[in-house]
Amino acid sequence: MKFGVVVFPGSNCDRDVAYVTRDILSQPTRMVWHQDTDISDVDVVILPGGFSYGDYLRCGAIARFSPIMSSVIEHAQKGKFVLGICNGFQVLTESGLLPGALIRNRDLHFICDRIPLKVERNDLPWTQGYQSCQQITLPVAHGEGKFYADEKTLRELEDNNQVVFRYEGENPNGSLRDIAGICNRDGNVLGMMPHPERASDAMLGNTDGLKLFQGLLEKVLTTV
Repeated sequence: MKFGVVVFPGSNCDRDVAYVTRDILSQPTRMVWHQDTDISDVDVVILPGGFSYGDYLRCGAIARFSPIMSSVIEHAQKGKFVLGICNGFQVLTESGLLPGALIRNRDLHFICDRIPLKVERNDLPWTQGYQSCQQITLPVAHGEGKFYADEKTLRELEDNNQVVFRYEGENPNGSLRDIAGICNRDGNVLGMMPHPERASDAMLGNTDGLKLFQGLLEKVLTTV
């Protein structure tokens, strides 16, 4: 199974993700520069955290027009897997692959902390390693992580069971309905503000995030 980690100018979590997929999971991993367009050799595309193009407009708004994103959209439309983490989640909403938007945190402060989450569904390849309604802890680090959508979109997300993770207990950023991560209707595109790659190495004292990558890997390998 081959992972492709997209590198935008300003990405700063790309090597963290590659460490998990390449060194912990021992899977082929390619760093995909934002100007590349050929990802035909990749099974899973990951848009990492950071500050793509400096986030000088809206977060992810410039990255959405980078050459690689046309290929990422096509990749997703074929039913292949796409994961957006933090800034990558913002890019997915800007590109239209996921609904809603990520805006300034409720208290207008950058948040860097470890946050409890509830796994809303475990019937996806991404989450099959978790129990339904399981509480896990993942790090967050963002200034624009408040999930926002109009009421119609929120109802559709709930009705279609597209909310994958919710903040448990105190909501750190004011996200509507405590949403921390969502998927598209087909479940192959996942966006989340918390960082699973930062909770994947036992040396860091927490491996709650590793199950997300392991679950996907197991699902794909059992279907090959």
